[in-house]
Amino acid sequence: MNRIILSLFVAVFTLTVNAQITTPQPSPLQKIEQIVGLTDITVEYSRPGVKGRTIFGDLVPFNEIWRTGANGNTKITFSTDVTIDGNKIEKGSYTIFSVPTEKSWDIVIYEETKSGTPKKLDETKIVAKMNVPTQNIPMVIETFTISFDDMTTNTAILGIMWENTYVGFKIETPVEEIVTKQITTVMNGPSANDYYAAAVYYLENGKDIKKAQTWIDKSVEMMSDSPKFWVLRRQALIHAKAGDKKGAIKAAKESLKLAEKAENAGYIKMNTESLKEWGAM
Repeated sequence: MNRIILSLFVAVFTLTVNAQITTPQPSPLQKIEQIVGLTDITVEYSRPGVKGRTIFGDLVPFNEIWRTGANGNTKITFSTDVTIDGNKIEKGSYTIFSVPTEKSWDIVIYEETKSGTPKKLDETKIVAKMNVPTQNIPMVIETFTISFDDMTTNTAILGIMWENTYVGFKIETPVEEIVTKQITTVMNGPSANDYYAAAVYYLENGKDIKKAQTWIDKSVEMMSDSPKFWVLRRQALIHAKAGDKKGAIKAAKESLKLAEKAENAGYIKMNTESLKEWGAM
């Protein structure tokens, strides 16, 4: 009986110790995503509230580095290169730091994203720094908010507002560069890789082998003096299936030579076996 009571006591004690109470975060995390032109931009930040306090110049001191939010650092991620205040920024993730003053803020795009606000910023990690004027808001913005404003086909203003203050800075995305590159690529026709992929698909799915032969030859031709041994291997197989043993042997020998140079045992073995089968060794 005592043993049963003891077991029940241990079970209740364990449940009590392991029990957890979950409550809302005072500064909840928000993740916002926006497509600007052809670029995906994501901002992750925490949103503190005013809660009757004086924010700028008090809770957030003037002339000191601020993480531009609460909890962890505010992070911004770009899917392509972008331009901010004349600075070209490579695609990737960055921290947004700020140094507020009464009439303007210094906004810093910082390449280190680990959590924590340094006492002094490392100049080598600053990828963009700009001074932007503050704008007064005629009502209280209770919850710290970051937004994408004034969108165009290739730009957006990243707006930051809290209490009675708004600041914003422009992000420019390379729409013209991306579209021009796409147009050039399309107008130039299929690439060597496109021809290769089409030929392999036709080979592996029993489709028109003559078309596959034309496409694989075009792929090898476009590779000029640097065809890959795996491409030549496919060329050999396609020519063999199309009944062109001479072409198959030629491609297999070239593939074998390059495979030996690359020390790729698998392709050396496959090409050697095929050449023996076709009476070339």
